[in-house]
Amino acid sequence: MKKLSFVFVFFLIVQIGLAQEFLKIPYEKSTSVKWENEEKQYFSDIWNTEVVTNVSVPTLQVFQPKNPNGTSVIIAPGGALYAHSINSEGRDVAKWLAAKGITAFVLKYRLVPTGEDAVQEVSDEGQNNPARIGERVAPVLPLSVADGLSAVSYVRENAKKYQLDPNKIGFMGFSAGGAVTMGVAYNYTEKDRPNFIVPVYAWTSAYPVQEAPENAPEMLVICASNDPLGLAPGSIEIYNSWMKAGHIPELHMYAKGGHGFGMKEQGLPSDNWIQHFYDWSIAQGITSTSK
Repeated sequence: MKKLSFVFVFFLIVQIGLAQEFLKIPYEKSTSVKWENEEKQYFSDIWNTEVVTNVSVPTLQVFQPKNPNGTSVIIAPGGALYAHSINSEGRDVAKWLAAKGITAFVLKYRLVPTGEDAVQEVSDEGQNNPARIGERVAPVLPLSVADGLSAVSYVRENAKKYQLDPNKIGFMGFSAGGAVTMGVAYNYTEKDRPNFIVPVYAWTSAYPVQEAPENAPEMLVICASNDPLGLAPGSIEIYNSWMKAGHIPELHMYAKGGHGFGMKEQGLPSDNWIQHFYDWSIAQGITSTSK
């Protein structure tokens, strides 16, 4: 029993050592969307990854580097707005960035209210009634975008606390999180404008491409041509919209990579997308290399 207790305490200490700050951010409660089940984290055998579901209160998990370089990135994981792929499109991204001196904030934005297994629900609907996904996502996506804008505002207001440059705040989102990213890019005000955005295989059918704002953030677009959800054309459309407005975006379209590659290693050039982001951010003057 003592040995088991020691093991438990050891792992608890390890977890505390790795734990990061969790923050609730301001949000307006919805009068139309109701959540009956509590937020839940579990391993999805269907997606073969850790997920978070039934998020009704937006939060940020902060990953602070030992030597902050002043740049920050808010990360919005994907998951069809039914779940957050919380590791490969969230915490693992944040850890990589923090190792480079970039302060990362993983955003759990509000999700579609679901039952016991959200991934099973969206998988079943995708096979049997795809239109139902759109119906359920429609009233929630504006809330998710509002959470993204609130996250930018929070980071800017607390820049001094985290040793950040308030003019070097980025927003990076994957798939559904990419839709949130574009929603943020189209709806910001002065206080919640991101300085740069990184839509990664953005779900443009959920949030259609619009004209680029006059004062659009700098942008790097990432996707794979063989995305099975057909998201490559939308990513190109986002890029072209920035170009048409006179901005200078960058696009990395990998031949292979599929959908949802995030931080997963597939032995493909797309595995290096995050290094390409880092190189781009240095070239743009967004990030300063650590001394």
